Amino acid sequence: MDKVKAVLTGHSRGLGAAIAAELAAQGISTLALSRNKGPAAQGLDQVELDLSDTAALAAWLAGDRLASFAAGAGTVLLINNAGMLQPVGPIAAQAPDEVARAISLNVAAPLMLAAAVAALPAAERRVLHVSSGAGRNGYPGWAVYCAGKAALDNHARAAALDVAPGLRICSLAPGVIDTDMQAQIRASDLASFPLRERFEALKREGQLDSPADCARKLLRFLLSDDFGKQPVADLRDV
Repeated sequence: MDKVKAVLTGHSRGLGAAIAAELAAQGISTLALSRNKGPAAQGLDQVELDLSDTAALAAWLAGDRLASFAAGAGTVLLINNAGMLQPVGPIAAQAPDEVARAISLNVAAPLMLAAAVAALPAAERRVLHVSSGAGRNGYPGWAVYCAGKAALDNHARAAALDVAPGLRICSLAPGVIDTDMQAQIRASDLASFPLRERFEALKREGQLDSPADCARKLLRFLLSDDFGKQPVADLRDV
């Protein structure tokens, strides 16, 4: 593979921070977009940008920062990792502004970035949406989160049908990872999320993958020849 550069969202903590560390360990220059800065690393260029603000993201994409960063790369990776769980609870309890913010971050931002990366002149562009089993199953209290992840899955399916030269795309469920989001789930009100006890059991029984282990497996798959052969996949099966 020719020179590789990566664009990563949501790198300041959790899985995103682990992915940023793994990219640095492999010597891959990374442009990282997040509302807050994360730990500094060799080859990591951080941009503070609220990805739930679609107007701000559109304005940033209208500039030349992305193209300048990607210049000289034979392969550009996009890892759409940023996301949020809220709002959690029955549909009638979901505040419209919270719904709008979640869909902006979980759906609009990754689709906007995917379009921008797909338009780059690099010989190969690889787009990875970090999805979830919630995109493939319905969970009570998670209507907005499930809808957002399902949107990423179907975006990958449809984009793959375009058969764009040099573009590979996959919406990948990484499994259950021991991150702040899992802590949020376990702290959910039982009335808002009736399945909370299932996630408490996963933590109690040691069934959560570590962010570092998941990041290694995710990047290995992203760089492999198998990436993009299936537009929707589960990291535990590849």
